[in-house]
Amino acid sequence: MQVSKQDLADTYNVPFKACVVEGKVASVMCSYNQVNGKPTCADPDLLKGTIRGQWHLNGYIVSDCDSVGVMYDTQHFTVTPEESAAATIKAGLDLDCGPFLAIYTDLAIRRGLLTVTDVDMALANTITVQMRLGMFDGEPSAQPYGHLGPRHVCTPDHKQLALEAARQGIVLLKNSGSLPLSTSRHRTVAVIGPNSDVTETMIGNYAGVACDYTSPLKGISRYVRTVHQPGCSNVACKANNLFGFAEVAARHADATVLIMGLDQSIEAEFKDRTGLLLPGYQQELVTRVAQASKGPTILVLMSGGPIDVSFAKYDRRVSAILWAGYPGQAGGTAIADVLFGTTNPGGKLPMTWYPQSYVAKVPMTNMGMRPSRGYPGRTYRFYKGPVVFPFGHGLSYTNFKQSLALAPTDLSVLINTNLFATKNYSTLSSNAIRVKHTNCDSLSLPLHIDVENIGNMDGTHTLLIFSEPPASVKWSPNKQLISFHRVHVVAGSKQRVKIDVHACKHLSVVDEFGIRRIPMGQHSLYIGDLKHSISLQANLKGIKN
Repeated sequence: MQVSKQDLADTYNVPFKACVVEGKVASVMCSYNQVNGKPTCADPDLLKGTIRGQWHLNGYIVSDCDSVGVMYDTQHFTVTPEESAAATIKAGLDLDCGPFLAIYTDLAIRRGLLTVTDVDMALANTITVQMRLGMFDGEPSAQPYGHLGPRHVCTPDHKQLALEAARQGIVLLKNSGSLPLSTSRHRTVAVIGPNSDVTETMIGNYAGVACDYTSPLKGISRYVRTVHQPGCSNVACKANNLFGFAEVAARHADATVLIMGLDQSIEAEFKDRTGLLLPGYQQELVTRVAQASKGPTILVLMSGGPIDVSFAKYDRRVSAILWAGYPGQAGGTAIADVLFGTTNPGGKLPMTWYPQSYVAKVPMTNMGMRPSRGYPGRTYRFYKGPVVFPFGHGLSYTNFKQSLALAPTDLSVLINTNLFATKNYSTLSSNAIRVKHTNCDSLSLPLHIDVENIGNMDGTHTLLIFSEPPASVKWSPNKQLISFHRVHVVAGSKQRVKIDVHACKHLSVVDEFGIRRIPMGQHSLYIGDLKHSISLQANLKGIKN
């Protein structure tokens, strides 16, 4: 794939850099794909130059499993396998997840493509991490974590953590007032849908063995009497012959909960979706059951990615929509707790939910973030078209009010004047200062936000702070998330959240050459319905060394 310097620095490298620089990770994995004509596992500019050189990784770099083999067998990046082995190790790869390097490294050395010193360096990076883990310190049981075993996995604390994670991850997308359900008014609930009684579906992929499962049906059954109908034999939902039974159940229940969505047969590694709609006849099932339902109809969605449920969003008979993701072993308990108000939902969408029409406009071969010539762009930062639900969307059973308690309005940005003495005028270009040409430690602003719960129910609010650069900066995002904080607020009370806005990190943008700059002028911060402006001015008195 082809990726611009701007998108690499502005989007694709950002989370990896944060993991290495701020998270201090011990390992980074390079991927299968090529970026700008080079396999990532054979790109010295990326592995040695960026990850080790600029970010200072203190650990080892490992290939995605079999990607070194794919580089030779499928991508035909080199003529011989030993050339691929040499290219990866010389580029900075330390460990191969797969057999390729074990088979061909020796031949690469004998052919003079690789030196023993190159291999020793890779070995040192790998063994150093093992040493930090204490793997050479003697009897494992005598080490700090040597006593841990299977009996420490399914402890009450760990089960409670799984439940709490599921509760916090649920997002309330729509609520016309029917939620939370009442155990006194909704004594019988019809539980319908192909995901209504699933277990393993809830843990997605790349998961271990669950301690136990609570399906949505089981979780709801702990609150009220339930009537169960799957509606479809699986999430593919290729037939509607069971819909009649589902309609009868909904017609006689006090409330109906439809648990629909996807599973690993629809979306998984090596299995991409070709559309954003519910599979098969699922939409018809939701519509028909909602029409038949005597009481409120709640739609619960399980999926890893977005689903275009515009039909349900605008259907007044579907009174509420929840997204549960793949909620894990305790997912059924968490869903039921939210449905009946034991838990007040506070989750926010971590991605934009696009309409089905978006798919036709975004070829998978185009990795560009910014819109251009009929291409709509990607993510909330650049895409300006219609959405089903926006990034960061999420409702609550209570209402929160936000207000600014402390918010500075201006900041002076010092420039290293020595750069002007050497005629380095690129420091200040298009009224934007290069980040590395100022003192970032001095460019921090305190922001204090009061979050008040003005409703009748205790709740947790996820505070999202976005920044928007001056309008004159044409090559920047529309806005971007710079900070988020989750705060629990008792009904009728107030909590103060204190954050620091760092100009270099939060108010900077990347120009078309991949250079991160701080634009001068008026920046805007958005916190819910609040908007606050901060004016940045260049201080030409500068920093003197």
